[in-house]
Amino acid sequence: MSASKAHEALAEVWKNESVKLIAVLARCVRDLGLAEELAHDALVAALEQWPATGVPERPGAWLMTAARNRALNLLRHRRMAMDTHERSGPGLDSHLPLEAVEAALEAAMDEDVHDDVLRLVFTACHPVLSREARVALTLRLLGNLSTGEIARAFLATEPAIAQRIVRAKHTLAEAKVPFEVPRGPELGERLASVLEVVYLIFNEGYLASAGDDVMRPALLGEALRLGQLLAELAPEEPEVLGLLALMELQASRAGARTDASGEPVLLMEQDRARWDRARIERGLLALERAGGLGGVAGPYQLQAAIAACHARALTPEQTDWPRIASLYAELAERHPSPVVHLNHAIAVSRAVGPLEGLRLLDALEAQPALARYHLLPSARADLLERLGRHEEARASFELAASLTDNARQRQRLRWRAATCTRAGRG
Repeated sequence: MSASKAHEALAEVWKNESVKLIAVLARCVRDLGLAEELAHDALVAALEQWPATGVPERPGAWLMTAARNRALNLLRHRRMAMDTHERSGPGLDSHLPLEAVEAALEAAMDEDVHDDVLRLVFTACHPVLSREARVALTLRLLGNLSTGEIARAFLATEPAIAQRIVRAKHTLAEAKVPFEVPRGPELGERLASVLEVVYLIFNEGYLASAGDDVMRPALLGEALRLGQLLAELAPEEPEVLGLLALMELQASRAGARTDASGEPVLLMEQDRARWDRARIERGLLALERAGGLGGVAGPYQLQAAIAACHARALTPEQTDWPRIASLYAELAERHPSPVVHLNHAIAVSRAVGPLEGLRLLDALEAQPALARYHLLPSARADLLERLGRHEEARASFELAASLTDNARQRQRLRWRAATCTRAGRG
């Protein structure tokens, strides 16, 4: 087999097997950083040997064997170092019984890794880490993105992202975070952290906070993949299905959110024929499954229900704005946040009228969390424009443009401000 073909095959195998491999190793050696190091050692071994030997019949098992042998050699070396009074290095716990580690690694060859992957998800998204660290570590371990890819996605430097990931692993080790799926009351809190991380990744992909593009497709795709993985791992959790439904329904609009030149297109102006009907069907099915599990709808299910109202409307005029306003009111009551109140005001402006929406928006002006949130003055400008108050709308559009770091959004907001100026003169 040629080297290029072997490397292509290995890239595909690594894409499918790396998460499982790291998950199994982390459970066996009880160290997330070391598990990733051992997995990459196995990858290097495959890069060296597969061009000569060909791709093995069970490539995942081959990688597991290579990683297991490396782990056992490392453990033996550190045991010998301790016997000669040398300081044991970081990583693999030298007090773990050699036979226990070997048995665990051997058994892992034939075990179902479902629970190991779920443990990896909960570990990477542990609340002991900052939001930024959870996102970076999740993309690195579960999204299989390189440090450079993560850095480019978030417009950060590669060393900064690398340091963030290293610190995250050290924090987990120092806090002695167990590699396990939490049980009882802790499960709800930890699951909320997992879902938050996935949705943060999705939102950054769906509406880039900075840079020259409206969306970041790589992050959008990774968030959807993680959501599907979670739904497979935890199919009886309504909020997992709710988040998957929400992401599928929102992502269905991706093809219509920009025009041919990459400029953003507002929801009510989008060509709905370009919406992805397959994604809509998957989203509606996931939402139906979540509702069928019973209980009070959580925040992701409520947001998915709102997205479903848009998805079902074949034209903007068919949008059920009273239903959307009602869902936002329910969301604001159960899970209040300044952004939810902002979206509720926008929905009310469509269901009742711009004056009522403007009244609700004005009440949010004093919210510190919205002080530099460009969508507040943007929404206010839109309502003022609908009321014919063009000069006030122009000022609000200009303010919104000054608050966003996304070049495309800024350009669009300034264009709308100029439109208001021309309308005012007319």
